Amino acid sequence: MSRSRMSTRRRLHRLATKTRVRVAAVAGPIAGFWALELLDTVILGGRLDQFGVQPRSVAGLWGIPLSPALHGGFGHLVANTVPWLVLGFLTTARSAHDYWRVVVVSAATGGLGAWILGAPGTVHIGASGVVFGFLGFLMGRGYWERRWSAIALSLAVTLGFGSMLWGMVPVLAGVSTSWQAHLFGWLGGLWMARASAARGRDK
Repeated sequence: MSRSRMSTRRRLHRLATKTRVRVAAVAGPIAGFWALELLDTVILGGRLDQFGVQPRSVAGLWGIPLSPALHGGFGHLVANTVPWLVLGFLTTARSAHDYWRVVVVSAATGGLGAWILGAPGTVHIGASGVVFGFLGFLMGRGYWERRWSAIALSLAVTLGFGSMLWGMVPVLAGVSTSWQAHLFGWLGGLWMARASAARGRDK
């Protein structure tokens, strides 16, 4: 076998390995969310939903890390599954580390936003804060990185998913929806896009 063919095979193998790792990173949490919702619906009767973010309640702080995994039924979960898979995978385009940073930061900022600004007596659950974090990250990459590939990705995501931004308008609130988590998750994603661009310039 020629050296060039061996080199091509190695590159393809590395690409396939990276793709598998990224698909697993994005799909793994979703599989966990579905398993948890099935358990909650079939066995627990929805009792896990009480562990979401409860605004300005000390006990409700536990909902910040827990709420992305909780959903108010399968319809709610389906609504978050598709954008998580698409936007999450696009977030891994340069590095899987970007994906995990956005997940952690947007879950924290979205949860804190709901905890601080949510209406009294409400419970905020769902992965949409993280989904909006992906959206913010992908929209912000082109602005801060100023590379044609990043700009093209930002424009494509804005055209394809920009209507999601209406979800940050404060007209929906309750158990399964939260404009506060959407807005602050999106801001967390923007923050990560700026930080990622700064890390790239420092290298």
